[in-house]
Amino acid sequence: MAENIVFIGGGNMARSLIGGLLQAQHPQQNLFVVDPNTQARQLLRSQFDIAIESTAEKVLSQADVVLLAVKPQVLKEVCVELAPIFKQRPCLVISIVAGIKLSSINHWLGGDYPIVRVMPNTPALIGEGASGLYANPKVSEKQKEIAQNIVSAVGTTVWVSSEKLLNVVTALSGSGPAYHFYFMEIMIRWATAAGLPENIAKTLTLNTAKGAALMALSNDMEVDELRRQVTSKGGTTEAALKSLESENLERLLSRALEAANQRADQLAKELGESQ
Repeated sequence: MAENIVFIGGGNMARSLIGGLLQAQHPQQNLFVVDPNTQARQLLRSQFDIAIESTAEKVLSQADVVLLAVKPQVLKEVCVELAPIFKQRPCLVISIVAGIKLSSINHWLGGDYPIVRVMPNTPALIGEGASGLYANPKVSEKQKEIAQNIVSAVGTTVWVSSEKLLNVVTALSGSGPAYHFYFMEIMIRWATAAGLPENIAKTLTLNTAKGAALMALSNDMEVDELRRQVTSKGGTTEAALKSLESENLERLLSRALEAANQRADQLAKELGESQ
């Protein structure tokens, strides 16, 4: 029997998950959304034929899974409001709220509940996400399977062995799309300056990125071997890569990733302490 999933918050990521779940044949009568914002509820009703409420009391009593999908700044207030209802019907909690630790969520809910924390990324909005998941010790294997099935409705999922590693996931894949977009921006700008029309530069750049990713995903070879295969001695690719190496691109990217990792750790502390 399908789980009753209650989404607290009906923003972009919640809508993507709902769409993915419906596409995966999760029954619509088992999906519920709570959002106090009238405009958000209207948008949800225009997209989905599911139960949508302004408050949680009516639907939370039916929940098998509660999925927290609100902004970090309001999560404490939301959890404190949910706490009395939770005591009557404890269930699996999944949080896609950035930066808030499991201990803070449990503290605000006033219990010791099974919680899975998820770090998704924006390609989840088109069903191509890469999400890292971490479960606290209260989460059973069955509940882990339920969480994975929900999140995999919008892309690839991986489990990490400690909550701290979600900061690494944040730096790598959570922020990762921006790095790739930035790299593509630079390529498009250079090609346009070198004489290509912008639309052609963009088409070639985006489809090269897509093709390279698909090659890496569909191939048993490591990415460094794929790079070597396309790099002929004395050729144009070698010239470009030598230039990147001379500028120490690896050191620059590593420093950028570490900056994101440290900022994720700092934000987790700030959000936990300030609330």
